[in-house]
Amino acid sequence: MAENTKQVIGPLGQPISLSDLPSPTTKRWVARRKAEVVAAVTGGLLTLEEACTRYSLSVEEFLSWQSAVEKNGMAGLRVTRLQAYRSVDA
Repeated sequence: MAENTKQVIGPLGQPISLSDLPSPTTKRWVARRKAEVVAAVTGGLLTLEEACTRYSLSVEEFLSWQSAVEKNGMAGLRVTRLQAYRSVDA
């Protein structure tokens, strides 16, 4: 795993480290938690493989989070927003 002391800027503009990330047992994925995981991978706190293993995510699910953040920011990760964006794209 990446170095524990490394920090990256999280979705709220504040530094985050591995200890700030959601618990590996997280069941309820709100937009902020998803965005924190995306920021951790993008910033090098976790590799994609580590994030997927730690949070039991498929690569496709993580990439959908990453794409939503890139296109629409953290708001793009809201479930109602994802549905709206998907229906517009369809």
